Amino acid sequence: MNLRFVEAFHWAVSLRSITRAAEKLHITQSALSARIAALEEELGVVLLDRRDKQFRLTMAGQRFDVLAQRLLEMQRQVKEEMGGNAARPVALRIGAIESVVHSWLTDWLQQMRTANPDFELELTVETSPVLVDQVRRGAQDLVFAAIPASDGGGVRTRPMPAMAMSFVGHRELHTRRRYSLADLAGQDLLTFQRGSQPHQALLQLYQESGLPLPRVHAVSSISAMVRLVEGGFGVATLPLAAVQPMTRRAPLVVLRSDVELTPLPIHASYREDPTSRLAESVLDSAIAHVTAGAKAKVGKVRMPAVR
Repeated sequence: MNLRFVEAFHWAVSLRSITRAAEKLHITQSALSARIAALEEELGVVLLDRRDKQFRLTMAGQRFDVLAQRLLEMQRQVKEEMGGNAARPVALRIGAIESVVHSWLTDWLQQMRTANPDFELELTVETSPVLVDQVRRGAQDLVFAAIPASDGGGVRTRPMPAMAMSFVGHRELHTRRRYSLADLAGQDLLTFQRGSQPHQALLQLYQESGLPLPRVHAVSSISAMVRLVEGGFGVATLPLAAVQPMTRRAPLVVLRSDVELTPLPIHASYREDPTSRLAESVLDSAIAHVTAGAKAKVGKVRMPAVR
């Protein structure tokens, strides 16, 4: 039995689409359909119900789906035991929100490249809803977003350390030692797109304080928010890890406030692959990198000053 044919069947079932499965395996739709047809001929059963356009498995297809996953997992285990995966180039489709791109992503990718000189990256930067939809459809292997992709359908999600958020203003325009919510309400406030976690958290902060809702501008791009603040257009809520490096080269300042913004949650979602643990091992690397960075920062903060 040709395991490439089994793999073609598995991805068609996992993604519930011949088209998306062909894109995942980098082959044509006709080639993928031919592989499944050859598998059906060898098994002597019909696996896919082709009576209409809706993707549907036959009873035999449902039974074989379980066996196909076992076969592919066994193939992976054999390769690992026999060293068949040694020195294999790492190629992965990764999606990330801007907050991740502007904070720890670059350092982590540098680390990945050092460990894997043949590392090949296909990076997509998008909003969380788009990234979650892409990993569900199989267009991404691993995404870092502010919302989780619900487990199921071959997709798994793991939480990552949340990102501290801060109010950021213009160094020459925002010179107070500390800002209250009432002070900030007098500013044009910039935050992420409407409906996002930072946008909802900011509105909730004012609702719970009993203060009138300020004027809040929804901006989907960190770069755009930074440019607006640089131009004197209000105060932005941005991830602290993303904005701190910017304060060294731009007229930005992190504002001290009487209140703390809700941290930005980060969730890593990936599509399970019975033929490879690549996405999981890459994610383990990312989590270890971010966790180590967070511990290092805590250690620096707690270190007593030398006099």
